[in-house]
Amino acid sequence: MNRLISIVGPSGVGKTTLVQALAKTDQFTIAFEQHTERPFQSSAKQNRQYTFANQMDYLILRAEQERELRASLQTGLMDGGLDLDFHGFTRLFLRRSLLSQNEFDLCRRFYLLIREALPQPELIVRLEADEETVSNRLSGRKRTNIASADDTALFNSYLNEWLASIPSQNLLLLDVSKETPEYSESVNIILDTIKKTF
Repeated sequence: MNRLISIVGPSGVGKTTLVQALAKTDQFTIAFEQHTERPFQSSAKQNRQYTFANQMDYLILRAEQERELRASLQTGLMDGGLDLDFHGFTRLFLRRSLLSQNEFDLCRRFYLLIREALPQPELIVRLEADEETVSNRLSGRKRTNIASADDTALFNSYLNEWLASIPSQNLLLLDVSKETPEYSESVNIILDTIKKTF
């Protein structure tokens, strides 16, 4: 079973951009969020009745991606991931009444079942940026996002609760507020961390 790294943070912080930059090093097998490919994403943006189907689709996708990355020959690298989708987005959607308590409980049961079968990533890279940076990045996107810039503070509080349970040696915090479009500084830090840790 190969090692796995996940890049986590709120919508608009730059997860996908960083993963794309890391992909250019040819050291990783990559799994992306697949916003445009997901069958319920656009519908869930327009109508809350699709939120549960959309969230379960993402949790299943992330479990499938983890299984495939663990079987790959290179270190796996996830744009977001199963833990982020549950601890961040699923909790946010419950709080925003986009999921009922029963729907949330089903998501939680599925997440816990998968986590019993698959280990957590060996390295979780938490991206942070100031509110203005996140807001600007979100406003420039063309993809469908259910979470908005107004959700960032609450979303981060959920991530903080989850990441408090992660051992410090498995967690890397990066402030990407002033990163270049190539994310060169963050790429170098992550590659150096991998050399030292793995």
